[in-house]
Amino acid sequence: MKISPILLKDGYKVGHKFQYPEGTTLVYSNLTPRKSRIEGSDHIVFFGLQYFIKEYLMHQFDEYFFKQPKDLVLKQYKRRIDNYLGKDSITIDHIADLHDLGYLPLEIKALTEGSLVPMRVPVLTIKNTLPEFFWLTNMLETVMSAILWKPCTSATTAFRYLKTFTEYAHETVGNDESFAAWQGHDFSFRGMSGIEDAVMSAAGHLLSFSGTDTIPAIDFLEQYYNADCEKELIGGSVSATEHSVMCMGTQDNEIGTFDRLISEVYPQGIVSIVSDTWDFWQVITEFLPKLKEKILQRNGKVVIRPDSGDPVKIIVGDPAATEGSPAYKGAIECLWETFGGTITPQGYKLLDSHIGLIYGDSITPARQTAILEGLKQKGFASYNVVLGIGSYTYEYVTRDTYGFAMKATYGEVNGIGRDIFKDPKTDDGTKKSAKGLMAVHRNSTTGALELKDQCTWAEEAEGELKTVFKDGQLVVDLSLEEIRATLKGEI
Repeated sequence: MKISPILLKDGYKVGHKFQYPEGTTLVYSNLTPRKSRIEGSDHIVFFGLQYFIKEYLMHQFDEYFFKQPKDLVLKQYKRRIDNYLGKDSITIDHIADLHDLGYLPLEIKALTEGSLVPMRVPVLTIKNTLPEFFWLTNMLETVMSAILWKPCTSATTAFRYLKTFTEYAHETVGNDESFAAWQGHDFSFRGMSGIEDAVMSAAGHLLSFSGTDTIPAIDFLEQYYNADCEKELIGGSVSATEHSVMCMGTQDNEIGTFDRLISEVYPQGIVSIVSDTWDFWQVITEFLPKLKEKILQRNGKVVIRPDSGDPVKIIVGDPAATEGSPAYKGAIECLWETFGGTITPQGYKLLDSHIGLIYGDSITPARQTAILEGLKQKGFASYNVVLGIGSYTYEYVTRDTYGFAMKATYGEVNGIGRDIFKDPKTDDGTKKSAKGLMAVHRNSTTGALELKDQCTWAEEAEGELKTVFKDGQLVVDLSLEEIRATLKGEI
């Protein structure tokens, strides 16, 4: 889409310039996660601001506003607003003045991307740097909110998954946690709300994990976060089938399709084969034992992919099934009976390196825990499975999952500062805002980020909120490597 960024706002924002008190010269706002609606998750991972700045505040404002002829910009803006609010409903001199200026007179201060941020601690503040453009600060609320809440939320979700994988790795494998970064694989692309949503979310996933099927997330991180796939691992995957491949091989010759895939098409390396096209338990108990020697002789791993049913029961076993049946035992125990493996230093069974399992349908954090705990209780290490994390996880969220909101807390009218806030009596406290200027510091004992509001300007200048954008220029340009390192430090 090529929509002028000056129009990327809610309709009610159009007239706010004229609604502030006469003499207003400064509006100072913040973006804050106010309330978690996820049990046990009381922090967010901050991510996405650098993309927003580079793409919207710099590229789009430059290409579709400042570089466009002034007469054309004003004509297009007036046409849109006249036909939206009524002819000559507002003047557009302030739009003309911004175009004449040639840059966005704003300063954004923010926490380092990749930081783990508690509820009610702002991730950024924003204010105008020239008094006549006080209206610009909160005009950007709509687009900032729309862009930033999702990558933060997805990065937070991925980090929760990684923490759980890491905990079970320590308990059942030992100190080697290298494989944990591959245990969560992004399968979400097709189920997301458009390309930008899918790519931003998938980039958030890649802060914690290495596995992804969302290829353009790699381009995103190279373009906006200084990554380089030739110098570092941004994201990767393996060769894998889908149901159309298995169906075309016919049901009568399904084992022949398996044989051809592992012997001819992929005689070495990792290959993932979807295995529930017709009868998953037949694949596990009949086909794989027949192909056992070929699998064990390959230089690589054959990964079995169930794709239907209850993932906990399929992987761990169904206690309600007939005792001793494959469904009762579960896929991992059945694979162990065929292929065996090793015992980890922690005393848990780990499948032979030539065989593995990935499950990517309807995985949730709760199911992840149930799978890993169920395997642990049966004596199996967590590294026996990889879980595909899809849109069932990444799309079943909203801005309110962590209560993201951008609110003004300070302003100046006729040179006099005003601490402003909202505290609705009809609210449960979620919408009660902080007051005045803000500073964020790390608690010297716990290391946790904490907010101090109603600051002086001298206090506001200190702390963890650092200038990242000022007067049209990017001040801080982080790399994916730096952000991953910041987040890894939070594990």
